[in-house]
Amino acid sequence: MSGRRLPVRPDLRQLKQQAKDLLRAIRRGDADAVAELREHHPHPPDPADAKLADAQLVLARNYEATSWPRLVHACEMIDAIWRDDIDAVVNLVTRHPELIHEHATIRDSNWGPPMVYAANLGRDRIIRMLHRLGAKDTEWALGRAVLQGKISTARMLHEMLGSPAPPDGALAGPAYTLSVSGTAFALEIGARIVGPDGVPDRSTMEHLLGTDSRNPPAKHRILEMYVEHGFDPPDTPVMALHRGRIDLLERHLARDPHLLTRTFDIADVYPHAPACSCEPYTAQGTPVHGTTLLHIAAYFDELEIAEWLLDRGMDPDARAAVDDDGFGGYTALFSTVVSQHNFWVNYGKGQPDDARFTRLLLDRGADPNARASLRARLGEGHGGGPLREYRDVTPLGWGEQYHARIFVSRESLRLIRERGGGL
Repeated sequence: MSGRRLPVRPDLRQLKQQAKDLLRAIRRGDADAVAELREHHPHPPDPADAKLADAQLVLARNYEATSWPRLVHACEMIDAIWRDDIDAVVNLVTRHPELIHEHATIRDSNWGPPMVYAANLGRDRIIRMLHRLGAKDTEWALGRAVLQGKISTARMLHEMLGSPAPPDGALAGPAYTLSVSGTAFALEIGARIVGPDGVPDRSTMEHLLGTDSRNPPAKHRILEMYVEHGFDPPDTPVMALHRGRIDLLERHLARDPHLLTRTFDIADVYPHAPACSCEPYTAQGTPVHGTTLLHIAAYFDELEIAEWLLDRGMDPDARAAVDDDGFGGYTALFSTVVSQHNFWVNYGKGQPDDARFTRLLLDRGADPNARASLRARLGEGHGGGPLREYRDVTPLGWGEQYHARIFVSRESLRLIRERGGGL
């Protein structure tokens, strides 16, 4: 095995157990473990003669640490920052000054060196101490504090920098995390959503509309803050959905009696965010290209808007467009089985996997045995990979076959089975 990566908060006890497990695997001649030994040990011993120190060195180098002690120091530093233990941090950087400038998780990471890492958590005392000791990552730390919504920390770092005007793209970080407080702070210190040429900041819009996060009320508020600061959103049904503006959707429905049967392409879904719209089949869950407002509501977890659509007579089995090769035609139920909302549940954010969208559609009469063929490719941020094809599948089959299990809702699958859905 190669290319291990430390999690944001590694557990030293688990790493010690990993080293013991690796040693046992090496000694019994496991092919992968022996290959790891030969790849990462500068002078690999005979597998039968390997010692714990050999396994620890191999493990550390696979994590891109120079040695086992360096891996231990990384864990100790991160643990001390989480615990806000300034004495432990001082002790580590006094004994190992190089730690101030190296990534806390060893590999290049958005969480950065210790000062930046501490900014993610709002550890002001540690930040000030590291700054006094020579940490130079103040601007990076400021960006992370804003992104994480640590506003008192952001104010402190902004003052450390001499209260400069924010750089281009300062709104992108809090857009990605849907941080209302971070967005408010960035706007307060002069960040602009609209450039001097009157064009919206595309990077920020890409981060906001293409974010991994799902928090509709926060997204709605951020978009309204952009409007308050000069953003002129396109007057489209999909943008009304992004804004959570049912009043605007009412107007669109009054003007367009076919609104509830229309399909929208990916450029409609991501206006002002061209990088999000490069491939129709690339998605954070079920593809959204050529889909109805009900599919789009499911994709972005807009439950209230879905209820409004269904109350206005939308067919719960409305189908996505079908391409020239026969792919498409799936219903919104597919979009609830494999979705970005499920990713955050499974990634440990604490929300229960209540399958509320699946339940809503089934309660409103959605067919649990609708069939369709789908193409899908994960975005690069989720691993990329080839374009995959899933032919003639039901919603249950789509969920059972989908290769990236972290996007699949087990509770949705259970509900569909319960309501008579099959493969």
